[in-house]
Formats: sequence, structure tokens, C-alpha cells
Amino acid sequence: MVIMVLEKVPTSVRGELSRWLVEVKSGVFVGKVSGMVREKLWERCKGRKGIGAVIQIWPFNNEQGFLIRAEGLKDRLIVDYEGLQLVKRA
Repeated sequence: MVIMVLEKVPTSVRGELSRWLVEVKSGVFVGKVSGMVREKLWERCKGRKGIGAVIQIWPFNNEQGFLIRAEGLKDRLIVDYEGLQLVKRA
């Protein structure tokens, strides 16, 4: 499963993402795709986000059970604290 959150991105990016994932709320996409597709969706969204932001969360074999990556966030940072990913308000 993968979760992607898009903020202030062009509508074409959301439309393209909806081919692979279900938009459960405006800008929030959920679905089950392979690791290769997940990486390609990330690169595509990251490259076309414009002034917006992209967040991706997917299952991973660690203490938290998932990984997070973000691009374009202005008020938050994803930080690693002794193996845990935390969200720090900037």
C-alpha cells in the first residue's frame, strides 16, 4: 500500500496519479502498487509539483512499519531520530 498527499500541485498531476491510485479526499491518494511503480510515481510527482508539495508513505520493515518522504514542504521537515522518522515543524 502507498499513500500520497499532494498540496497545491497542478491538476494534471492529480489526474495522472488517479490512474494508479484512488483519490479518497482532495489531494490524498491511496493504493497498492509495486515498488517500481511507487518510485516512478514519486519521481513524476516530485518533478511536476511546481510550487506545491508531495508526501509519500509506504510500508517498510522497521520499528514504525512505514517510511515517509516529502518534497516541497515549507513548514515541516521529516527528520530521522535514532531510526524513527519524525515530523518537525519548521
